[in-house]
Amino acid sequence: MTSPRTGVPYLDEVLSQPGAVLAFAHRGGALHPEIPGLENTMAAFAHAVAQGYRYLETDVHATRDGVLLAFHDAALDRVTDRKGAIADLTHAEVARALIGGTEPVPTLEQLFESFPQARFNIDVKSELAVHRLADFLAARTDHDRVMVGSFSRRRLATFRRLTGGQIPTSAHPLEVAAFRLLPSGRLADLVTRGRVSALQVPHRRGRLVVVTAGLVRRAHAAGKHVHVWTVDDPEEMDELLAKDVDGLITDRTDLLKEFLVQRGCWLDHGRNAS
Repeated sequence: MTSPRTGVPYLDEVLSQPGAVLAFAHRGGALHPEIPGLENTMAAFAHAVAQGYRYLETDVHATRDGVLLAFHDAALDRVTDRKGAIADLTHAEVARALIGGTEPVPTLEQLFESFPQARFNIDVKSELAVHRLADFLAARTDHDRVMVGSFSRRRLATFRRLTGGQIPTSAHPLEVAAFRLLPSGRLADLVTRGRVSALQVPHRRGRLVVVTAGLVRRAHAAGKHVHVWTVDDPEEMDELLAKDVDGLITDRTDLLKEFLVQRGCWLDHGRNAS
């Protein structure tokens, strides 16, 4: 399997090694046994990078004073030793919280500066974060390091408008439906007005199989990638590779790397850089 040429450097890096698959560390590898309870922390992202991951997935919220945080939940309560909604707190207040009792909540800027060779897959979780992320990226020149997505059609539409299509984006659920249900990828691309660079989707939704061989064929015919989340089981990884998906997003960075290395599908970024 060779991925389609998309014209997006973020995605087309995989073409430098035919047969390779993009491997994404979901929240830095949230369920890796060596970093229990440390999702979306500098420790988790550093751990993933040390394993050879260069595609890091994170969520983004903004504090009351507009600081972008790499954090999944709307509130601190689940994973930190403090409570409160991110949108109601200043960054100084959030900075007192510790994830897993040891790690502070990182800012998006810290991630970009600490891992200059990494690329980021960013899920925008709030309206304020949309505007702040657009401003953050507008001030930078490394746009090829970023892909942005959201479950919210409104948030994604706002981000696309603010960035003028300069940042590649994944499909929101209605756009995914176009590629899932329409008879051709080119028609789906026309209906979605060429705004989609990749479909980032679950393998299944209840009884519905989202990622079918037909979906992947239609996406590829339109020059789009298909990335699947969150895949932690080697048997499911094998099933998805048989459908020619272009990327796998995982909490178990250890299992995904082992699986891809065994099948000769691990993208060797060190080799590509030489």
